[in-house]
Amino acid sequence: MPAEQFRHIRTWVFDLDNTLYPPHMRLFDQIEVRMTNWVMQALGVDRDHADHLRASYWRLYGTTLAGLMAEHRIDPDAYLADVHDIDFSVLSPDPALADRIAALPGRRIVYTNADTPYAHRVLKARGLTGLFDAVYGVEHANYRPKPERQAFETVFTLDGLDPATAAMFEDDARNLAAPHAMGMRTVHIAPEPEPADHIHHHSPDLSAFLAQLIQR
Repeated sequence: MPAEQFRHIRTWVFDLDNTLYPPHMRLFDQIEVRMTNWVMQALGVDRDHADHLRASYWRLYGTTLAGLMAEHRIDPDAYLADVHDIDFSVLSPDPALADRIAALPGRRIVYTNADTPYAHRVLKARGLTGLFDAVYGVEHANYRPKPERQAFETVFTLDGLDPATAAMFEDDARNLAAPHAMGMRTVHIAPEPEPADHIHHHSPDLSAFLAQLIQR
């Protein structure tokens, strides 16, 4: 049973986008559109080229932002404010998920490649405000993104967590490689599994998975 493999966990680390809300709500679709528009305006390129850069920087650097910073020295705060200016009404509260997160023993934190103001808006829309001991954004990692191990180390040092007693929940399988190497229990939350040595568990439904961990 999964619960037996989480008895030692004292810190629960959750990614945000497509993890604390399901992909079918399609919030990130809005962000991708704004990213492409931002690249078009900032770099003076057409939509097709901007969309290509957005996707290729994500693959090469971990986030589009990291690629834009490396290749074009853009202002990360202006970019983050613009691309996260979206409609959060597509998200709905999830009382069952909130109850299951609240029932987890120990500390609960959010760590996202987005920024913290955006993260708090997502949590509010999902009815998850007040459940987490800390919320960390890309700014806390000096704008270095997951999956870079340095980004994880920076945030985890800031938080003071012990990776040996922590678990990471994440929709992007590549973002679980560094946590696994650091000694964390890793859980891939996504519609389809991606078998890999650095993934301990997979579930298409975060709430259902957590329900298995808090059974009395």
